[in-house]
Amino acid sequence: MQDALAIPEGTPLSQVERVVDTFVAPRKTFTDILRNTNCWLPLLLMVLLTVGWTYTIDKKIGFAAISEQQITKSPKAEETMQQLPPDKRASRMAMTTSITRGTTYASFLFVVIFIALEALLLWGSFNFGLGAQTRFSQVFAVVVYAGLPRYLIWILSAILVLAGVGTDNFDLRNPVGTNLGYFLTDSPQWLTSGAQFFDVLGLWSLALLVIGMAVIARKTIAQSATVVIGWWVVILVIVVGFTAAFS
Repeated sequence: MQDALAIPEGTPLSQVERVVDTFVAPRKTFTDILRNTNCWLPLLLMVLLTVGWTYTIDKKIGFAAISEQQITKSPKAEETMQQLPPDKRASRMAMTTSITRGTTYASFLFVVIFIALEALLLWGSFNFGLGAQTRFSQVFAVVVYAGLPRYLIWILSAILVLAGVGTDNFDLRNPVGTNLGYFLTDSPQWLTSGAQFFDVLGLWSLALLVIGMAVIARKTIAQSATVVIGWWVVILVIVVGFTAAFS
């Protein structure tokens, strides 16, 4: 018990140092979480980046065009829309555009909810499955910092949109070609969904999550990888199966 709750020695890291070290020396960041679970800076960055990214695509592309593009990617939705009378079709498109704009501007809220659920899942798996003695706040902080490489997707996407690259066929759900699914435009939807899991930035975050959980749970990298990657595979199978059944 004392070993699991021991406070690391050394000078505490600032929030900026933690963010930087996540990319260059991740063990320093995750070890410092044992001292303090505060993670306000990466959460603030997430809010600023998601809102800034949304504003960029709102002004450069427009959510009306994005909504139309999303409908064309779903044969069922496109068929339903075509069967509506012109006035109802216009009303439906206006409502869809409004919902898409609102949920995209508020996307940081959904990200925080997802982080909390992921942290809860890992907290339970490590504490009850491996006998670790982590606190939920520690796991939450690890998930937040481990997700920092994914922030680059918003930055890259905003830069490309500002440069006018890929705006004619912009995919709100997969805006940057950092994953295999981005290039499988003519493949079945279930295959595309599965291929999106093989994302360079996402796999980087996954590796950081393995390291971070190993540090705060006082377990080996192999033990941590078994749990973290195991859940990654389970979620991959669920998403592929669900998409295949309902697409």
